[in-house]
Amino acid sequence: MSVLEMKVPSPGESITEVEIATWLVKDGDYVEKDQPIAEVDSDKATLELPAEQSGVITLKAEEGDVVQVGQVVCLIDVDAAKPAGSAAPAAETPKQEAPKADEPAKQEAPKPTAQPAAATQTYATGAPSPAAKKILDEKGMDAAQVSGSGRDGRITKSDAELAAVPALGGNPVTATGSRSTTTTKLSVLRRKIAQRLVSVKNETAMLTTFNEVDMSEIFRLRKQYKEEFAQRHGVGLGFMSFFTKAVTRALQMYPDVNASIDGDFKVNYDFCDISIAVSGPKGLMVPVLRNAENMSFASVEANIKDLATKVRDGKITVDEMTGGTFTITNGGTFGSMMSTPIINPPQSAILGMHNIIQRPVAVDGQVVIRPMMYVAMSYDHRIIDGKESVGFLVAVKEAIDNPVAILMNGDERKGLGL
Repeated sequence: MSVLEMKVPSPGESITEVEIATWLVKDGDYVEKDQPIAEVDSDKATLELPAEQSGVITLKAEEGDVVQVGQVVCLIDVDAAKPAGSAAPAAETPKQEAPKADEPAKQEAPKPTAQPAAATQTYATGAPSPAAKKILDEKGMDAAQVSGSGRDGRITKSDAELAAVPALGGNPVTATGSRSTTTTKLSVLRRKIAQRLVSVKNETAMLTTFNEVDMSEIFRLRKQYKEEFAQRHGVGLGFMSFFTKAVTRALQMYPDVNASIDGDFKVNYDFCDISIAVSGPKGLMVPVLRNAENMSFASVEANIKDLATKVRDGKITVDEMTGGTFTITNGGTFGSMMSTPIINPPQSAILGMHNIIQRPVAVDGQVVIRPMMYVAMSYDHRIIDGKESVGFLVAVKEAIDNPVAILMNGDERKGLGL
């Protein structure tokens, strides 16, 4: 019998371990070569593990196991015959829908566990048990305020835990709805994100500056050239290309925003690699547009569409998310009016876009209704001064308010590649 040992491949540089997120096949299944057999989580992405040969598979790791790169996770008996009368189709990767913003994923309530039998002990009628008394004392409640469910009306620990502290002058209230909880282990990716976010708060001097932009001209351009742009370039004209172009211009005007700290040194980049935050089934990912300063509007839109599709299909690679000198995140797609985006380390700044609201504004002494958006820039004050941060955001505002003059050299058709 010839047996192939399948080992965990390296997902990318500096990654030494992964977590088995999901097995897509069962122990003893017949698998085809290149068929996805598992999803593995690294600290940067979720990747599919394809079968290296056809045969019967024996699993050597459980879902949730953290395994080292190079460790054997399954065996494939390559001499095993394909089951008779079976086409042995490749297992489908279960599709996962990204939850809506602020909507928790649905999880099954845990099965009730058996409670240990309480030691036999006699209590006075209506009196709390010692554990219940401790809880009531902590809540500052009197036992007379609680109805006991135990033998002879005694107050149990559960009664005390469910008892709500009454409002002043009110009556005690007991919770009656479901109070079950579910505990699940965070994925490697989520744990790594948590570590990075905490490190940003602890290791940077993060500040945020705000401004607002008038989207009127962008609305006009999109409405006027939407169909022609799509026919010419095969992609829609969205907001992100305008903001990406505005950001790359501002980064070249304020180079310290396009820099990072490496120990006692500042590293400036002469290129603009823009990380674009994209929401996917596994959480927020930040694929990178390389040398975005050289891209046209159509190129930006095409590249963002391609990367976003890969994120949502779980096909994004580690290399496509590595690097980046500045990040753009758009909370407005979920309805956010204003926020303080958190820096994506080792970068030194991030731009947050928000929802667009028709608001009255003063223009040339007249009150008019305009589509307005608040924008926020969070930055590391260790490397970027207030003057640079405010100047950068003003430069972005100028470009968005007047894209034809500033981003298209006065020629909107040529600027859009039409």
